[in-house]
Amino acid sequence: MGKIWTMGELLVEIMRPEENMEFHEPLTFKGPYASGSSGIFIRTAARMGAQAGIISGVGKDGFGKCILDHLKADGVDTRYVLESEKGSTGVAFVMYYSNGERKFIFHWDNTPAVEAKMPDVAELGETSFFHMMGCALTSSRVYAKEILGTMHAMKERGAKISFDPNIRMEHIKEPADYAIIQEVVASTNVFMPGVAELKLVTGEKDVSKAIEKCFSFPDMEVVVLKNGSRGSVIYTRDTLIHANAYPVEALDATGAGDSFDGAFIASLALGHTLEEAAKAGAAAGALNAAAFGPMEGNISPETVAELITRHR
Repeated sequence: MGKIWTMGELLVEIMRPEENMEFHEPLTFKGPYASGSSGIFIRTAARMGAQAGIISGVGKDGFGKCILDHLKADGVDTRYVLESEKGSTGVAFVMYYSNGERKFIFHWDNTPAVEAKMPDVAELGETSFFHMMGCALTSSRVYAKEILGTMHAMKERGAKISFDPNIRMEHIKEPADYAIIQEVVASTNVFMPGVAELKLVTGEKDVSKAIEKCFSFPDMEVVVLKNGSRGSVIYTRDTLIHANAYPVEALDATGAGDSFDGAFIASLALGHTLEEAAKAGAAAGALNAAAFGPMEGNISPETVAELITRHR
C-alpha cells in the first residue's frame, strides 16, 4: 500500500457557537478548531487506516500548533509542513444561519500555507493517491504552480490523482484560474465534485452531459458526484453506483465533504471496492457533521463500520 499525499491549505476556524450570531455583533466565538479542507481530508484518511501526509505551511504560533497537534495525533506525516516565523497561521471566522447557510471571513492571504514548495517527490516514497482541493489552487497563483508541479511529478511516478474542485464562481477571479482547474481535471483519475461544481467545471447545465464530458479525458476513471444529504452517485465508464447518506443529528456540516473524500480515497488505497468506499465516505461525512468543529468527528474504521451496519 502506498501513501496518500495532499498539498493544500491549513488554517484554524473561530466559530460562532449558535445560529444567527452576526459578525458585526460583539458576541461569543468558540475555537480555535484545526481546519483547512486539505487538513480535514488527510486527517480522515489517516484515521481510516491509510498512510497519509500533507505538504503545507503554518505559522510558528499557537494556531499552527493546534493544527499540527491534531494531525500528528492520528499519524499524519507533517515533515513537509513549513513552520514559518514570517507570517501567522491562516484563520477563518465562521457563522451560521438557521437555514443552514454560512458566512466566512478569511484571513488567508500571505499565510505560510501558500509558501509551501514542491518537494522532491522521490523522497515521498510510493504514493497511491495525490489529492487536491480547488480552494488551494485558487488561493494563490504562485502556490497553484507548486501544486501543479507536484501533481505532474506524482503522476509520472505512478500515483493516481484525486480532485475535489471545492470552488464557487466567486473563486474564479481570472481566466487563468479556470485554466488551472482544467489542467488538473485533465490529469485526474478520481473526480469528486458537487452538482454545482460539476456544472461550473464542465460548462454543462445538464448533469448527464457534464458526466459525459468528464469521461472525454482519457485518464478519468471515476466521478463521485456528491449531493449532501441526498447521498452520492459514483460513475465509471461502464457502471453506476448509488450511495445513500446516513442520518445523524448534525451539529456542524463544515468539513463533511472533505471527510467523505478522505474516507473514500483511503478505502480505495486500502484495496476496497468502489461501493465500499462510497459507504465509508458517506459514514465519515455523517460522523464529522455530528460533531461541532471542522475535523472533530469521531471517525475510525470501527465507528464507520458501526454506522454502516446500523443503517444497512
